[in-house]
Amino acid sequence: MGGGRRAARDRRRRSRPRALTLLDDLALAERAARAAGELLLERFGGPARGLERKSSRTDMVSDADRDAEAAIEEILLGERPDDALVAEEGAHREGGSGRRWVVDPLDGTTNFLYGLPAWAVSIALEDEVGGAAGVVHDPVRGETFTAARGLGARLNGEPIRVSEPEKLGSALVATGFGYDAERRRTQAELLVAVLPHVRDIRRAGAAALDLCWVAAGRLDGYYERGLKPWDWAAGSILVTEAGGALRDLKGEPAGLVAAGTGIVEDLLALVE
Repeated sequence: MGGGRRAARDRRRRSRPRALTLLDDLALAERAARAAGELLLERFGGPARGLERKSSRTDMVSDADRDAEAAIEEILLGERPDDALVAEEGAHREGGSGRRWVVDPLDGTTNFLYGLPAWAVSIALEDEVGGAAGVVHDPVRGETFTAARGLGARLNGEPIRVSEPEKLGSALVATGFGYDAERRRTQAELLVAVLPHVRDIRRAGAAALDLCWVAAGRLDGYYERGLKPWDWAAGSILVTEAGGALRDLKGEPAGLVAAGTGIVEDLLALVE
């Protein structure tokens, strides 16, 4: 009799749906990012189709962006139909779960259109606490950066960690520039003030990659103003889970500073 009860209990346990974890969400985000990356890589270097301007004559979008976004939306909401979703090219879905996917289907569109190999797919999951999981997939290099709250940051499955330079003067720092001409003028003036106080400046043209490279120790710091939540959402999780720190740049337009804990305050003071 006892054996029969145990067998019945075991059957009930096996029939219960397993509670989803952040690792499950991370695996889903990675699958969606890889699907979009495969689509984009097939079109990289080819003629642009459906090319349009967005906020300015230099801010472009193409069918590649839109199709990658559609592929991501289908995968994410197919498995998480109660979640909200917001994406750069207009996909928007309200949800009732208290969770939201934040998607940039092609971060670095200008690089993509010019055939420059610095672009990526960025997917983040946010909940009531904040950033929960993030994936940035770089199809050209075959690099996938992943992170989940409390579980660390990884590159192709291997742990990564931010660098810790002794002082700001030896730090390699990345930044970016906006599409508006007047904003670029202001950013260039700031750059003149920043450059003498750091090792050097890099500008890749894809904020998600900049943040991932900070997380992996390839850059010591990053700052920029004027981007949208999807530009920073996944990369920010990578930085914090890799032991780094984030600081908000106050004022308009809002901005972000990312670096190791030893220099982040000095970098903030320099660029704010």
